[in-house]
Amino acid sequence: MSKFLKGTFILLIAGFITRVLGFIYRIVLARSIGEEGVGLYMMAYPTFILVVTIIQLGLPVAISKNIAEAEARRDYAEIKKILVVSLAITVGLSIILTPALILLAPILSTTLFTDSRTYYPLIAIAPALPIIAVASVLRGYFQGRQNMRPSAISQILEQFVRITLIATATKTFLPYGVEYGAAAAMGASVLGELLSLLYLLTTFKLKKRFRLRKNFFQFVHKGKKTFKDLMEIALPTTGSRMIGSISWFFEPIVVAHSLALAGVLAGEATKQYGALTGYAMPLLMLPSFVTFSLATSLVPAISEANSKNHHKVIEYRLQQALRFVFLTGGLAVILLYVLADPLMQLMYGSTKGSFFIRLMAPFMLVYYYQGPLQAVLQALNLARAAMINSLVGSVVKTAVIFLLASQATFGISGAALGIVVGFVLVTGLHFATVLKKVSFSFYIRDYLKGFLVMGLSGWLGYWLFEHTLLQENLILRVVSAAIAMMVSYLVMLILFRLIKKEELKRIPWIGNLIPS
Repeated sequence: MSKFLKGTFILLIAGFITRVLGFIYRIVLARSIGEEGVGLYMMAYPTFILVVTIIQLGLPVAISKNIAEAEARRDYAEIKKILVVSLAITVGLSIILTPALILLAPILSTTLFTDSRTYYPLIAIAPALPIIAVASVLRGYFQGRQNMRPSAISQILEQFVRITLIATATKTFLPYGVEYGAAAAMGASVLGELLSLLYLLTTFKLKKRFRLRKNFFQFVHKGKKTFKDLMEIALPTTGSRMIGSISWFFEPIVVAHSLALAGVLAGEATKQYGALTGYAMPLLMLPSFVTFSLATSLVPAISEANSKNHHKVIEYRLQQALRFVFLTGGLAVILLYVLADPLMQLMYGSTKGSFFIRLMAPFMLVYYYQGPLQAVLQALNLARAAMINSLVGSVVKTAVIFLLASQATFGISGAALGIVVGFVLVTGLHFATVLKKVSFSFYIRDYLKGFLVMGLSGWLGYWLFEHTLLQENLILRVVSAAIAMMVSYLVMLILFRLIKKEELKRIPWIGNLIPS
C-alpha cells in the first residue's frame, strides 16, 4: 500500500473516532449548558479560530509540503531549519496575541457581540494559544514525512480529555451562570490541547533524527532562505484561512445584528444561532473528517509528485480523492436528510436544528469537495488562487446572510442559506482553478449512477423508518433505517460497479476477506 493510501486510511479511522468523540462532547455540552450556553460558546469560538489562524500563519501546510520535498532529497539539515524557523514564528506570535486576546475580550464582548456574556468564554480559551502554536508545527512535521499516526492519535487524545472533563467542569461552574458554564467548556478544550501537545512532543523526541534544541538560535539566524520558502506557501495559505476565519468571526456578529433588524431579541438570537451552529452544523460537518483526511494526505503526496513532474500521478490522486468524497459524502447526505428529526431528538433531546439539516444537507456534498481541492491548489503552488477564491466566497456569503437574515420572512434561515451559498461558490471556484493546471476526465455516467444509488437508498431508509418497527423505541428505529441505507448503498455501489473488487482488496483488513 502506498504512503498516500496508508496515511489517508489512518487519518480516516482517527477522524471518524475524533468526530464521534466530538459528537459525544457536543451532546454532553448541549445537555449541560443548554441552547443559550451553546450559543455563547459558538459566538466566542470564531474569535478563537481567527487568532489561531494568525498564530499558525498557514505554516502547517507549508511545513508539510517543504518537509516532504526535503525528505525526498534526504536533506535533514533543511528539515531542522524548517522546524526551528516555524517554531520561532508561531511561538513568537502566540506570546504577542495571547495577552492581546485577554485585553481585548471586554471590548469584543460588549461592542461587537450583542451578548456581553461572551467575555468569559473568550478569556477561558486564551491559554490554548501557545499550546496550539507548538502542536501545529509538530503535526505539520509528521504529515510532511507522511507519518499520519501521531497527528491522528493526538486528535483522539484531545477529544477524550474534553469529554472526560466537560460534564464535571460545566456542572461545577453552571450554578454561577450559563456564561461560566460555557467558559468551563472552553477550559476543558484547553486541557485537551495540552495533553495532545505532550503526546506529540514525546513522539517527536522518540522518532527525531536530530537534536532540535542544539544550536536553535543559530539555525534561526541561518534560516532566511527557509523562511522565504515557507512564506511563499504559508502567506497565501494563511490568507485563504484568514479570510475564512475573519468571515466566521463576523458571522455571529452579522447574524445577531441582522436578526435584530428582523425584530429578534438578543437572547433569542443567541439561541437561534446556537441551534444552527451548535446543533445542526456539527452534524452536517461530521462527514468532513473524510475530506480532512484526504486533504492532509494530498498535500505531501501531490507535492512530491509535482516536484518530480509526475503529472499522471497528480491526476490519479485527484481522481481517487474526489471519487472517494463523492461516494462517502453521498451516503452521509442521505442519512442526514432522511433521519434529521430523530437524530436531533436522540442527541439533544430536541428537534431544534433539524430544519437546518434538511435545508443544507443536499448542498453539503459540494462542500465535502472543498478540502481536497484546496489541498491540491496548495500543493501545486496555487495557494494565492485559493485565497482569492475564499475571499470571493466569504464576501458573497456575508452579504447573503445580511440580506436574508435581516428579513423577517427568512430570519435565521437566511443565515443558513448564506452559508450554503458560500460553500458552493468557493468549491466551484477551486475546481475551476484546478482544471487550469491539471488535466481531468469527467465520468458523467458514474456520477449519474451515484445519484441514482443515493435516491434509492434514501427512499428505502425513509420507508422503513416511517412504516416499520413503529412500536419499538426510537434508537432501534433509527439504527435499523441507517443500517438498511448503508447496506443497500454499498450493495448498489458494487452492483453498479462504482466500487470494484480490486479497490476493496487495497483496504486493510477488508482486502484479506475478499477471495481472489
